Amino acid sequence: MEDCRENLLQGLAALGLSVDQGQREALVGFIALIAKWNKAYNLTAVRDPLEMVSLHILDSLAILPHIKTPSVADIGTGAGLPGIPLAICRPDCRFTLVDSNSKKTRFVRQAVLELKLKNVEVVHGRVELFKPQQLFSTVICRAFAGMRDILTLTGHLLADDGLLLAMKGQIPKQELAELSLDYTVVPLLVPGIEAERCLILLERQKHG
Repeated sequence: MEDCRENLLQGLAALGLSVDQGQREALVGFIALIAKWNKAYNLTAVRDPLEMVSLHILDSLAILPHIKTPSVADIGTGAGLPGIPLAICRPDCRFTLVDSNSKKTRFVRQAVLELKLKNVEVVHGRVELFKPQQLFSTVICRAFAGMRDILTLTGHLLADDGLLLAMKGQIPKQELAELSLDYTVVPLLVPGIEAERCLILLERQKHG
């Protein structure tokens, strides 16, 4: 895991993120957990822990400056991405990780336990049926669905003035052309990833 530590350190510096040693160790610990569980659970197609540093951890943390506190929902979290890396680096913020795949939510619950994360709740279920007690200041979707579907499925989760963050590869021009709402496209440069990455930001306007 020493190579992972080194790559992580360089990647965090390239992203301009200041992460303390305890948080860095938790991020490396999370990679080790994915690698271990992947053998039985097939959580992610990425098998090499070194590749996980870029494709999972740094890719998740690239959106860290854009999240709006204090509460974040990660929809279709899968193996806990981007929710767990974000939660490790923002202990002041509450994270709710939602997925309909019971094997994946079982892993995420175990990871939360082993990493001693006090700011994460895991919800097993379909997003359209999820009725939180409080609405979220940020809702994140990573490779989850098209933009119109994302809005339809997650719109009920956003608080007034809330922010929807959709993590995408190339800019989805066709999907964006179908939106009647204002949006912002932020290109993301993720260390170790040559493929294009971008973040679509949609802000919910206050009603009334």
